[in-house]
Amino acid sequence: MKLHIPNSAFLGNIEPFISSFDLSDQEKLEITSNEKWISVHPMVLSMLLSLGLSVGKKNVSFGELKAKSRPYLERMGLFKELGVDSGISIVEHEPSGRFIPLSRISDSEELTHFISEMVPLLHTDAEHSEPIKYVISELVRNVFEHSESSHGAIICAQFYKKSNRIAIGVADAGIGIKESIDVSHNPKNDMEAIRLALTPGVTGKTSRSGGTEFNAGAGLFFIKSIAKVNRDFFVMYSGSSLYKLLKTPQNKKIKLFPDPFSDRCTKREHLPYWKGTVVGMDISLDQHQDFDHLLDLIRNVYFEDIKKRKKEKIWRPRFV
Repeated sequence: MKLHIPNSAFLGNIEPFISSFDLSDQEKLEITSNEKWISVHPMVLSMLLSLGLSVGKKNVSFGELKAKSRPYLERMGLFKELGVDSGISIVEHEPSGRFIPLSRISDSEELTHFISEMVPLLHTDAEHSEPIKYVISELVRNVFEHSESSHGAIICAQFYKKSNRIAIGVADAGIGIKESIDVSHNPKNDMEAIRLALTPGVTGKTSRSGGTEFNAGAGLFFIKSIAKVNRDFFVMYSGSSLYKLLKTPQNKKIKLFPDPFSDRCTKREHLPYWKGTVVGMDISLDQHQDFDHLLDLIRNVYFEDIKKRKKEKIWRPRFV
């Protein structure tokens, strides 16, 4: 496999980076980068580490790194996690308030520890930290419950002072959304599987609307809704398909839809096949609403949609 780190790859322009993947040789990974500059979303770094771990550290190689910003990869922990000597000498800076390096989380205990260590680093108040903790907890738990990834969840985050936003990336090299959800819902392709995963009340654990006692199928819908209410990007990539929630313009009223395809979004199919799932999200701190109010708003849409679908199922005509 060959992956090239471009000069810029954020959620708004993530498609060219993904389309450039060469995943033909699954036994090794070669990483190259733009010669002048590297500026990428944490989602990109999570993907690089996830792929590196899936092929084995000894099968990962880097092309010559010339970009002036290459120490960023060192600070974010990519070389360290892959066991690569980058040869880059940097002056260590306290990450507090700026970034959370790449981390591997394999169980609930590690997740709890990660979140407790993460919040102080972000230098946000309690009001702003709640949605961030919720998003990370839900995304990582999804990996535990559905991905069957042998390397757990790969996560990192960055705070961008100029735009006052937190960027989060989570990746795994597990079975992917389609195979996970296929047990109960039989989606026809990867894009349909993503659609089902983002629909409230749908979970791979059961075909019943509203999920089970322990898995209500609400987490991804809640996360996408948080992004929408805050007018941010949300990206999900699994198999050969990518879904991207676009920012809602400031002059448009926010409306939550149970069907993710009803949102202002872009959908890409026939992309290089990602064996697993990747999620990228931005959280703009300037746009933040009261978290309890936000969850109430999202819950209302969730329960109304569940009620509607159950009613439709009851009144569906039966032909004998």
